Amino acid sequence: MKCFHLVIVFFCLCLSSVVMADVTRVEITQRQPFADSFLFGPTGAYETISGRMHFEVDPNAQANSRVCDLKLAPRNANGRVEFWEDFFLLRPADPNKGNGCLLYDVHNRGSKLALWTFNDAEMSGSPSTMAHAGNGFLMRQGYSVLWTGWNGDVMADGTGRLLAGLPVATNPDGSPITGKNHVEILVDEPKFSQPFYFSPWGTSAAYPTIDLNDPAAKLTRRESRSSQPIVVPRDEWAFADFEDGKVTPNPTSLHVQAGFQPGWIYELVYTARDPRVSGLGMAGIRDAVSFLRYDDNAKDSSGQSLSADCDRAIIFGISQSGRLAHHFMYEGMNVDLNGRTVFDGALIHVAGAGKGMFNHRFGMATVYGTQLQQNLSPSDFFPFTTTQQNDPVTGGQGDSLARLRNTEGLPKLFFVQSSTEYWSRAASLLHTDVDGTRDIDLDENTRIYLISGAQHLGATSTDPGICRYMRNPLKHRGPVLRALLTAMDEWVTNDTEPPASEYPRISDGTLVSVEAFRKQFPQIAGVELPMSCYQPLRLNPGARWATDGIADNVPPLIGKPYRTLVPAVDVDGNELAGIRLPDVAVPTATYMGWNLRNEASGAKDSLAALHGGYLPLPASRQNDDSRQPLDERYRTRAEYLANHSAATIKLWRERFLLAEDAISLLNEAGTRDLSGEPASEATAR
Repeated sequence: MKCFHLVIVFFCLCLSSVVMADVTRVEITQRQPFADSFLFGPTGAYETISGRMHFEVDPNAQANSRVCDLKLAPRNANGRVEFWEDFFLLRPADPNKGNGCLLYDVHNRGSKLALWTFNDAEMSGSPSTMAHAGNGFLMRQGYSVLWTGWNGDVMADGTGRLLAGLPVATNPDGSPITGKNHVEILVDEPKFSQPFYFSPWGTSAAYPTIDLNDPAAKLTRRESRSSQPIVVPRDEWAFADFEDGKVTPNPTSLHVQAGFQPGWIYELVYTARDPRVSGLGMAGIRDAVSFLRYDDNAKDSSGQSLSADCDRAIIFGISQSGRLAHHFMYEGMNVDLNGRTVFDGALIHVAGAGKGMFNHRFGMATVYGTQLQQNLSPSDFFPFTTTQQNDPVTGGQGDSLARLRNTEGLPKLFFVQSSTEYWSRAASLLHTDVDGTRDIDLDENTRIYLISGAQHLGATSTDPGICRYMRNPLKHRGPVLRALLTAMDEWVTNDTEPPASEYPRISDGTLVSVEAFRKQFPQIAGVELPMSCYQPLRLNPGARWATDGIADNVPPLIGKPYRTLVPAVDVDGNELAGIRLPDVAVPTATYMGWNLRNEASGAKDSLAALHGGYLPLPASRQNDDSRQPLDERYRTRAEYLANHSAATIKLWRERFLLAEDAISLLNEAGTRDLSGEPASEATAR
């Protein structure tokens, strides 16, 4: 592979002329061997290069016309808009030994997830050691991996999060842009203050209030979305932090004197200022990858061009990052300024049917809706499918790839979902009509895969946390995604057909209403079932939202919800459709993509957002459990292992497992305890 030779020499020569991909300058802050120059099979050693890419874009170019507020961003002397993004490149030390594929990992709130996902590696903001290499899968296969900082919400915290320096839009006279903003806060434990956008994955940079004492700002609280809101008097809350008994003013944090009540929804409407031109994050992804693939302006000291073809590029994203990848395609960003393909394929993991507020005034990338939270966030919006669909309520028509049709940018797509995405992220809308009455055919270059019984981010400890039941230890992320990345790469390289889609359908009865699911689920003492799943609302932020990314109705006007469906289950409560891993096909437990919140966390009858559940099968017959017990199901250990082996080999033959992972699963099964006890922490990784 030769394509990244360009990058190194370009850096070393410190070229600064404007190139056609709108990358104007690249600064290197560090270049070093990766994992002590360990030799990863035929690919050999790897190195890392990190620094900052600088960009300029033409605000009047058609390719940038979808970027919200771009024409209100500051311009340089050339009339162009400048911004920068951190980057981190992991590549073979000898580029000729690579496999020719650039894997672009969309960071999630600044975090790099590709090595954690495909290599089962220790997560790190600055990968450098063998622990960060994990099993070495991506390196053994010869991939080069690129990360860039597209998200202006991300705040530096000393852990190596990737940042983006996006400009702030202003009025034509240079005065600050202000506007109403809606913030929703829900806590799982009592507290007296909370940043506007706090999450375990990192606090996001919110838009500040114009006035700490703004009398027009309004705070309400309610027990659920269907409850009537209760106004919190203005003198009983403040824009502030509360710590060690001290109140400190903060324009992006909310302090409630009486404290936040767990599980209650707190909604703040206030006047914000200084919106970032957030859509430039996607333009930066487009231009950075185009630069690496196609630029021919860099030359060595003898004048020889160092540009060489990158055979292919694949974009990968988990959760928020997957939503960004889908939104990138929706905005038509997958063609560069010269009309060439940016990404040949996209592997979108656990994104549900959503896109996001990645290109809207005062939009926050971190926000997404679930059954309980952020129902007024317009992050899940029509159209959802990759083929033409209609909305009979609004009269809307379209498909999420419409802007790429008749261009070179129409990608090959994998949408990979866990069960949780059907319960908490409206995944059924990717392949049904908006009324949930019929299946919709997929685009010929799209595949959808459900990993049956899995939860959002993969296996966890069975400790319940905020949940009512044990959490889901089903190990799926690495084994399935390694196989699917391989299939995607073969598809874009050789046009080798990937595995057929595996997802639940209305037509065969494997995609059903929650009411039907409740009738199917086994009777188990003490186990209560969900009453509903996430159903995104038809939201109306105003006439300018779809065209300009600007909300005039804050919060948005609420319309009829879209109807979503969930996977049907068998007599054990395990899902019928999808990629049924051996632990689901030959079960010792019921694996669920849903869980309920516990009483201490509030909203106890609501879904526990992105958590799944785990109910071990009884060891012997129980009067209060309708599931067949283990001692009747598997009369001998050999019988269990034979069935498990058959299920594993089936998935390998279908190309949903690589040989190395099939062998690993077989070895794990050989040590499994069939007593009915929960899975150990060792297997829940």
